[in-house]
Amino acid sequence: MIAPKPPISGHDTDMDDITGGILKLTDDLALTRMGYGAMRLTGPGIWGPPKDPAEAIRVLRTVADLGLLHIDTSDYYGPYVVNDLIREALYPYPSGLRIVTKVGARRGDDRSWFPAMTEPELIEAVYDNLKRLDVEQLDVVNLRMHDTSDPTIPFSVLTALQDEGLIAHLGVSNVTEDQLLICRGIAPVVCVQNEYNLVNRGDDALVDICAENGIAYVPFFPLGGFSPLQSEILDEVAQDLGATRQQTALAWLLQRSPTICVIPGTSSVAHLKENVAASGIRFSEIASQRLNAL
Repeated sequence: MIAPKPPISGHDTDMDDITGGILKLTDDLALTRMGYGAMRLTGPGIWGPPKDPAEAIRVLRTVADLGLLHIDTSDYYGPYVVNDLIREALYPYPSGLRIVTKVGARRGDDRSWFPAMTEPELIEAVYDNLKRLDVEQLDVVNLRMHDTSDPTIPFSVLTALQDEGLIAHLGVSNVTEDQLLICRGIAPVVCVQNEYNLVNRGDDALVDICAENGIAYVPFFPLGGFSPLQSEILDEVAQDLGATRQQTALAWLLQRSPTICVIPGTSSVAHLKENVAASGIRFSEIASQRLNAL
């Protein structure tokens, strides 16, 4: 059994700096509420190496330099490309940095996406992440669900690997409230990663459940993903703030719930810094009402 990482101190959740504040989830797990999603560091279609590998390395090192402690990744991004880049850019990893990965999917030779939920596939994915990131224990592993089926069996596989010391903490992704409840009955869940943004609020109730239970809610596609957010009101509020629509949408998420952590992705240092600046945006009551009404 691998010894746990030391307890973390200085765990406020205010937003007085560019990291959005720090959300403490357990004695040894604290995430900056502004994080970084590394999926976009690959080539087109989340496949193959980046067009500019040197810029990809600069992006990751800038993430660390800015003090962000939350990087989201997966071995199926590339596949394997992103984890290799993270290791090349940041190993040995900065103190406090937490790398959150996902398992439960694989890529086909035609660049398609497939579920990979059997016990051998999940075990292989965990070991692939360990190897590529060059660590003995993964900070957080999210189980990526693909439907509303019972997650007991695949989540129990990850729980067994956690018991072996290969995983420190467990999370879930693309889940319903019922699936989260089932998983929490098996082992503690530190984070939920679901699709949610300013104009896609189907998870409003789950966002609140996570806040009530001290669970990080991490929206994927916080800016709309492959279909960028479009809203005249969003544009107007952003213009009044002197911000971009993307910054405004990220700021709304950070102010929606105290346990929301955002992980916007980019392959550009300039765009990374632009995203991070969203932590400093504050809304007037009128601006909040207009955005909340979308």
